[in-house]
Amino acid sequence: MSLQETVSAERVHIAWFGLRNAGKSSLVNAVTGQDLSIVSDVRGTTTDPVRKAMELLPLGPVVIIDTPGLDDEGELGRLRVERTGRILAGTDIAVLAADATLGLTALDREFLSELKKRKLPFILAYTKADLLNASERALRTAEAGIGAESEAGIGAKSEAGSESGGIPVVFTSAVTGEGIHELKELLGSFAPKAAKEKVILADLVTPGSTVVLVTPIDSSAPKGRLILPQQLTLRELLDHHCRAIVCQPEELAGTLASLKNPPALVVTDSQAFAEVNAALAADIPLTSFSILFARYKGNLETLMRGAKAIDSLREGDEVLISEGCTHHRQCEDIGTVKLPGWIEKHVGFRPVFSFTSGGDFPDDPKKYALIIHCGGCTLPEREMQHRLDTAEYAGVPIVNYGIAIAHMNGILRRSLSVFGEEFL
Repeated sequence: MSLQETVSAERVHIAWFGLRNAGKSSLVNAVTGQDLSIVSDVRGTTTDPVRKAMELLPLGPVVIIDTPGLDDEGELGRLRVERTGRILAGTDIAVLAADATLGLTALDREFLSELKKRKLPFILAYTKADLLNASERALRTAEAGIGAESEAGIGAKSEAGSESGGIPVVFTSAVTGEGIHELKELLGSFAPKAAKEKVILADLVTPGSTVVLVTPIDSSAPKGRLILPQQLTLRELLDHHCRAIVCQPEELAGTLASLKNPPALVVTDSQAFAEVNAALAADIPLTSFSILFARYKGNLETLMRGAKAIDSLREGDEVLISEGCTHHRQCEDIGTVKLPGWIEKHVGFRPVFSFTSGGDFPDDPKKYALIIHCGGCTLPEREMQHRLDTAEYAGVPIVNYGIAIAHMNGILRRSLSVFGEEFL
């Protein structure tokens, strides 16, 4: 997959924060080389987060997010600030733009403390540096709690917020271009460095294998395309020189009959688990896209533990069903229609269901007895992990669609056996 094709969830998310009129949007435009954000002398010009998927060297494919001012006022301002806070959950690298002519405000310092608490890589970018003299620069460097030797990147050699390294800081000017290259280099120093490339299922099959992908096409399926997990799985199989056969659940029996040898693996959409399981011989490996992506994002073990909580539900318990994307819900919608029905059938009564989608996820989910989350394919890895951590901190079990459905159909062990003994 080329850099241009990299999906948003797989890109590094860089979010830019700062007070109103701190020069944040001008800095974003200077770094990206595009008029991504509207720039004005009027305070609070950026009223909603602005997102742009692009390539930013030396990082590669990124999502740039320009946020409203941290000091936005009024009721709408409060809501915008809250939304800005939620953006942190999906941020890989944060840039705090502070007006160098004013220095760090109390809000700036409070925000820096929050970044450190979250252990989030970040950079302090002083803006409007063309308006400072040498002594003022030294003062700004000192107030950031670092030595002058840490300017323009030296501080980035150690982890942001750590005891040994202080804060990486750079002086910038959107007018003269000062510090823009240095800021890009600082961002590049935080690029995730994976020791081993993550794969969805390439480690489960060998080149030349036949893999059947069962993809229901109903009223809730997106018109003219496959959903993201199906797309990425199919592409990985092709890259791995496997034979991929795609069919709908009702076509599976005929597909299997047409094969000379059984497939090396069958991967199904979670909602067709029961039907597909019944159609397969016991010796054919079976799993789901949702379970594959839970492993891919490193969440499988946590979500597996949450499956048992389904059996412990009691009448009156509240269950949250949460989806990472936002879409128009249809009559056959899995999250609001099918899952509640399956759960009611499984436990013998109907719990109290609540639903969230997109960026909405409760900060304190203590009132829920269980959270059932979608596969999270459209969410950045850090945001999905934040949601898992939020549930764990609140003591609320969390499971995803695929694992929950496999559990309720009594086939969870079968769907996990493809990964080996460690998950059984």
